Amino acid sequence: MSVNANELRKGQAIQYNSDVCVVLEVTHRTPGNLRAFVQAILRSIRTGKSMDVRFSSAEKIETVPLMTYKMEFSYKSGDDYVFVNPENYEEVTVTPEFVGDAKNFLTENSLVTMTFVEEKAVILELPSSVILTVANAPEGLKGDSANNVQKTVTLETGVEINAPLFIKTGEKIKVDTRTGKYMERA
Repeated sequence: MSVNANELRKGQAIQYNSDVCVVLEVTHRTPGNLRAFVQAILRSIRTGKSMDVRFSSAEKIETVPLMTYKMEFSYKSGDDYVFVNPENYEEVTVTPEFVGDAKNFLTENSLVTMTFVEEKAVILELPSSVILTVANAPEGLKGDSANNVQKTVTLETGVEINAPLFIKTGEKIKVDTRTGKYMERA
C-alpha cells in the first residue's frame, strides 16, 4: 500500500532504499515561502541504525504491514531474552540492545506487546506500569518524617528506584515503566 509522506505516522513500517524501516518520529515542516516537507527519523530493520530523512509532502511511500502480538517474557538465554507467544507457544529470541531499558521491568511471565515486520521483532512495548517485589530496602531512620522523604530501594530486576520510607524488603510495589518512578503499594 502506498501513502503520501504527510500521512506517515510514528510506528509505521515503510520501504526506503530497498530496506524496511520503522518510523520513529515524524515532523511536518512548512518553512516560510518554501514547499512543505516531512522530516522523519527511520530505523532500518536490517542494520538497526537510525537515520534522519526528508520527504516532500506529496512523495509516495510504500508501507509494509505490521503484526502486533502479546508476548510473555520467558527467560534469559545467555545475554539474549526469550519471549513466548501464549497463543501458539512460538519462541522469539531478541538481543539485549533490542530490549534496552525494558530489562529493568521484565520478570518471568510478564506480558509485553511486540510488533513484527516480516517475521522480525522491531518494537517492544511494556505496559504503562508493572508490579515488582522490593529485593532490598534500607530501614528509614527515626526522625526522617519530613514531607515526601524517599530512600533508594532495589527491585527484583536489579534496578534501583526511589520509594517512600515506609516501603520494606519483600513488599510489592507498582512502578511506572515510562518514568521508572514509584507509584504505590501493590
